[in-house]
Amino acid sequence: MEITEYIASLSEEGRLLAAAAEQAGPGASVPTCPGWQIRHLLRHTGMVHRWAAELITEGHTTPQPDGGEPDLDGEELLDWFRAGHRHLIRSLEAAPADLDCWTFMPAPSPLAFWSRRQLHETTVHRVDAESALGGPLTTIGANRAANGIDELLAGFHARPKSRVRSSVPRTLRVRAVDTDAVWTVRISDEPPQTVRTPAGAGTGGGSGANQDGGDGDGDGDRVDCELSGTAEGLYLTLWNRLPLAAVTLRGDRSVARLWTDNSAVTW
Repeated sequence: MEITEYIASLSEEGRLLAAAAEQAGPGASVPTCPGWQIRHLLRHTGMVHRWAAELITEGHTTPQPDGGEPDLDGEELLDWFRAGHRHLIRSLEAAPADLDCWTFMPAPSPLAFWSRRQLHETTVHRVDAESALGGPLTTIGANRAANGIDELLAGFHARPKSRVRSSVPRTLRVRAVDTDAVWTVRISDEPPQTVRTPAGAGTGGGSGANQDGGDGDGDGDRVDCELSGTAEGLYLTLWNRLPLAAVTLRGDRSVARLWTDNSAVTW
């Protein structure tokens, strides 16, 4: 995706989040975030938007504290969220291509990093807001969902902070059936290592993991578990916004549970 695509999609996702939050009401429970209500979702996401915008506009090259969550509710909170989202969009649109500011994962540039990170931050929380309504979710395109899977697997969980660990090495394969994307995630007592390959390349010809524990992935390594489905379904499942039942699981279910039980990204 291009930076302009990230920003345009981020703009739309923020509008959708606000619309769903307004329809649900501030006291509505958010089933994808146990213990949260819509008011908590708006405060958190709005705080993240303002934090990112300040890093971009001020050109901070070191980590900065966030501004905290506001003591607002109802219409005031919704207006505050919308204003912060608009400010983030304007900040990204006005930022120079050679923007220099702090980031926390590898990216082609700081501008590409923040445009992408805030898009996926907002998309996941838009799903949270829509989940409070109990109806269908707005569709996420396959390429954008695959981009988000890349960020999650090869970005967030390549960091030392990742809690997805195993004393016994395990391999999880993630296959998006509507794109050419296949990810192989090697889990050990170190941060997971993820490699993305085209479908069918070095993955055993697409046979999937065996029900009795796995198959070879074409390079001599064992694949203990495979999750397959649409890129959107995998994206939301890997972010723990859909249950494992939303995708097809083959092989050792405990490997998938290792992911779902330990992969939450917290502020």
